[in-house]
This record gives sequence, structure tokens and C-alpha cells, in this order.
Amino acid sequence: MRIDAILSRFGYCSRREAAQWVKRGRVTVKGVVVKSASAKAELADVLVNGEPIEFPDGLYVALNKPLGCTCSHKEEGELVYDLLPPQWLNRGDGVSTVGRLDKETDGLLLVTDDGAFVHALTSPKRHVPKVYEFDCSAPIPGDAVALFASGELVLHGENTPCLPAELVITGECSGRLTLHEGRYHQVRRMLAAVGAPVVRLTRTAIGPLQLADLQLEPGEWAAIDPAIFA
Repeated sequence: MRIDAILSRFGYCSRREAAQWVKRGRVTVKGVVVKSASAKAELADVLVNGEPIEFPDGLYVALNKPLGCTCSHKEEGELVYDLLPPQWLNRGDGVSTVGRLDKETDGLLLVTDDGAFVHALTSPKRHVPKVYEFDCSAPIPGDAVALFASGELVLHGENTPCLPAELVITGECSGRLTLHEGRYHQVRRMLAAVGAPVVRLTRTAIGPLQLADLQLEPGEWAAIDPAIFA
């Protein structure tokens, strides 16, 4: 792969700017300073500013999304992308979140530049479980457990019932809900439907990945192995 293509693909600079990076000695191959941006090299042999290429096999990270951030590239206000290294946003395939969390929901969010990975985890056919913990402003009725598990709950404005979901009531106004699909504001709408409006919502797990195991403070991220979702 050409050096200028490498620098552009992995977000260091544009292909036009690559010649200046090479001229300044910022790129080495097997310890030798590169002389031409058109030179070719294996990714494993390249150092940029003395460091290996970051995420050469694809960007896969987990982010502990804080409250107040929006999963968008364009909306006003603080965006989840503001929390990430700027270089990532310039990667050739673009960076996106795997699904979304609304502005008032915090917790586990995946970020990647792999479109196939996004599709695999969000496809309705996969039913990847997602776990949410919540507090409500009113008591949760006990019969909500059976209703959510029945697969018969139809949300307002929809015709198709929700897939069966597992509700665990942990307190009079708190609980944990596992979903196997991703409808718009689904947790909030399901609980509102049984008279228990949500006032706090946190996603704690996606598939086998647990936020607690990552030990991330709000706004922090960590690399993950995408193979855990295979």
C-alpha cells in the first residue's frame, strides 16, 4: 500500500499533505525514513511519528457515553464524536456509532469504521441483546414482567408488537430490561405504556460486552475485540 494512501486511509493527513509528512521525516518503514510518499509498504512495517498505525485492522471501541451527548455528526451541542481523537474522524471509511443512545441516556456505546460490523449488530435478524438499567417516576406494575415477556405489547403509533423482552424489577421504581431489537426510544415507550415513565436510563451491556467489566468513566473509551460478537 502506498505511503500517501496509508496516511490518508488512517486519518493522519490527506494524500495531498502526505508529501510534506514524508519530507519532515515523520514516516519510517522498518526503521528507515521514507523518502517518497508514493513508496509502498506493509502496514506492520510503518511507523508514523514513531508509533505503529493505530487500529490497522479496523476501529472497534467501546465508549461510556455521558449524559448530554448526541450520537450525530451534525446536530448542535456536544456530540459523542467530540470525545474521540480527531484523527479517527478522518479515517477513510468514516466513523459511526453502532446504533444510537438518545441525549438523556448514558452508558455503553460502540464506535467503529466497519460498516459490516454495524450491520451485523443492528440487523433485525440478529436480535443482539441489549441491557438497560432504569429508574422511573412511578412504581412499576408487577404484571409488566409478564406483558413484556409475552411479545404482545404494541407501542403507541405502531402495529407490530415488541419482541419478548426480559424485565427484572429491582425496586419499586427501578429495574433492568433486556431488549432484542432496537425501536425508537423503546425502553422509555415500553415503560410509559405501563404507567412508569423513565427518569434515568443507562445501557449496561450489548451482547456479551458488559460496561462494568470495562471500568470506563463517562467519556472514556477502550478498544474491544469484535470477535466477541461472532
